[in-house]
Amino acid sequence: MTEKNEIEISNPLGTEKIGKLIFSFGVPSVISQVVNALYNIVDQIFIGQGVGYLGNGATSVIMPITVLVMALALLMDQGAASYLSLKLGEGDKKSAAKGVGNAITILFLIGIVLTVLFNIFLEPLCLLFGATPDNMPYALEYGRIICCGVLFFTLDSGMSGLIRADGSPKYSMVGLLVGCITNIILDPIFIFVFHWGVKGAALATVIGQILNAIVCVSYIGKFKSVKLDASCFALDGRMLLRICSMGTSSFITQISIVIVMAVSNNVLVHYGSQSIYGADIPLTTLGIVMKVNMIVTAFVMGLSTGVQPIFGYNYGSNQRERVKQTFRIVLTVSTIFLIFAFLIFQFTPMSIVRLFGSESDLYNEFAVKCFRIYLLVIPLNGLQMVTRILFQSIGKAMQATVLSLARQIVFLVIPTILLPMVMGVEGALWASPLAEILAFLMALVMLKKYWKTI
Repeated sequence: MTEKNEIEISNPLGTEKIGKLIFSFGVPSVISQVVNALYNIVDQIFIGQGVGYLGNGATSVIMPITVLVMALALLMDQGAASYLSLKLGEGDKKSAAKGVGNAITILFLIGIVLTVLFNIFLEPLCLLFGATPDNMPYALEYGRIICCGVLFFTLDSGMSGLIRADGSPKYSMVGLLVGCITNIILDPIFIFVFHWGVKGAALATVIGQILNAIVCVSYIGKFKSVKLDASCFALDGRMLLRICSMGTSSFITQISIVIVMAVSNNVLVHYGSQSIYGADIPLTTLGIVMKVNMIVTAFVMGLSTGVQPIFGYNYGSNQRERVKQTFRIVLTVSTIFLIFAFLIFQFTPMSIVRLFGSESDLYNEFAVKCFRIYLLVIPLNGLQMVTRILFQSIGKAMQATVLSLARQIVFLVIPTILLPMVMGVEGALWASPLAEILAFLMALVMLKKYWKTI
């Protein structure tokens, strides 16, 4: 019996019922992704109540920096997780182990380099991401501390997918829960008891990230599907290129968010200053909406990335119908969840706005507009996200990359620049539903084209 046949028999990814596998891998991944998204939003809730909307505006300025870190971490994380699953499906454990080791080495290097660069260039980065004279002091105070935790955040974001792909989704979830719960406990203590303001929120976040990183790094010696030795961590250029190509879609999705936020923040400040709302209200409220939407997106992304090992293993072992069945279930569950979120955003947006502080009638008015317009067609968002992860998981990196690039840059950034020229500050809000519709249609066409070949 060949090694590959032995793996197919012993590995439940190729034999267990699809529904059970999705539950086992998807639920911990969803919890992990949602908890990860909560890091920033928890800060924003407590800052809104304890500091005010200028403090919240500062977190919107710093957020692109954290997303940039996540982009580079996910380049390795998603690429290496997909590579690991495919190689296990093919029976090539040696290459799988080497891929894991290379990804971990690069994650450490990324974290160290970014920590240095962000601390040197923090002020110009704040200006680039739309800081105003009023919120700049808060942004610098918050950002200095957040930048000191970049290494830990890189390891948190960059190892969770690898741990899930190794068959330990619950372990990955526990690490994130430890960090998030720590952040939730420390935020009110540092802000309301010690009166440290945005600095306290940043400290709470970094402490949580450190604890999460300790959990993740402790797993390096516990991998089950592969055996890691010193040679696995020696960098291999060709293997890294392959891993990066498989993670490029996730990288582009995140780096595009950085571009979108930079463009949106500057557009909102420019056109907001010409409206009755001023520069800071649009900047703050859209930042809140985008962070709330990140939690919704985290559910879909968590479910989709959680089943990556199912996609990759069964595609690699030529069990294509199991791949399709997994896709159908994940898409159905994701769409139902997005419809539920849509109803909340359209009919009870103020219940969410109040969590972040209710500053004035103008503030509340624009915040409600943000929720209702910016998130108008989110039920369509599931198809393009799940399709992209499917392509990425089965080695169709180019298709996944094209879908990400088109949605984030062509369909979103360009309308964000052009629509406000005609519609004023509200034009920046209408760019999102337009982008979602176009991305949905593109994903539908691409899926139809490749479905028979999967």
